[in-house]
Amino acid sequence: MKIIIAPARNMKADPDSLPIQGLPQFLPQTETILDYLRSLSYDQLHHLWWDCSEKIAIPNYQWVQQMDLYHQLTPALLAFTGLQYQRMAPGVFDEKALGYVQDHLRILSGFYGLLRPFDGIVSYRLGMGDRAKVAGTRNLYEFWGSRLADELYAQDELVLNLASKEYAKAVIPYVKGKRQLVSCTFVKAEHGRFKTQATRAKIARGNLVRYLAERQADDLAVVKQFDLGYHYDEQASTNDNLVFVAD
Repeated sequence: MKIIIAPARNMKADPDSLPIQGLPQFLPQTETILDYLRSLSYDQLHHLWWDCSEKIAIPNYQWVQQMDLYHQLTPALLAFTGLQYQRMAPGVFDEKALGYVQDHLRILSGFYGLLRPFDGIVSYRLGMGDRAKVAGTRNLYEFWGSRLADELYAQDELVLNLASKEYAKAVIPYVKGKRQLVSCTFVKAEHGRFKTQATRAKIARGNLVRYLAERQADDLAVVKQFDLGYHYDEQASTNDNLVFVAD
C-alpha cells in the first residue's frame, strides 16, 4: 500500500536534522520546469503565483534565479511545514516509523512530481494547479501526465489517497484496471448532515499518517481502526472512500 499526501505551501530549509537518502526521481523534469520559470519575467511569475503580495513575490522571484537543485538540500518530509506535517511530527519518529514512511508515503508536487520522504529538495513556490505551461503543455497535469500514477502503482495495486483534490487530480485519471485508489474523508456531523472543515481535515491527515507509521500498516483494516478524534463510519463509506466522523 502506498499513501499519497499533498505538499504544503509553507516550507523551510533544514539540511542538518536528518540526512537525505537520494534525489527526486523526476529531477530532469524538475529542471525543465525550473528553466520555464526562469524564462518568465517578474510580472509573469507574479501572475503565475496568483498575484500574491509583492512581499512574497519579490523574494520568490529572486530565489528562482539562484535556485540550486543539488546543494543544501532538505529531506522532503522536513521541508514542508503546514498543519498536516506538524501533526505528523516526523521529527520524533523512531527508526521503524521513518523506514515505514520512506517505503510507503509519497508526496505529490507540482515542481518535483512525486517525492519520497527523504528525497533532498529545496524550497519552491509552485502548486499543481498553478497556470504553468511547461514544454508546450496547457498545465502541470498535462506536463506530468501518467508518470506519477505509473510510479505509484509500479509495485502496489492499492494507493491510499490523503491528498487534496488539487493534487489527487494528477493521479485519478490513470486509476484503471487493477489499480485501486481509496480516499479518506474527515467530516463533522451537524444537524444530520456531514460537513468537511479544511483545517481539521489537514490535522486528521497528519495524525493518520503518524498512526499508520507507528503501526506499520499495510492494509485498509488498520486504516479503518484510526480513532484519534474520529471514528470510521462504515455505513457512510464506500469501497473507494472511507468516511471518518469527528467524535
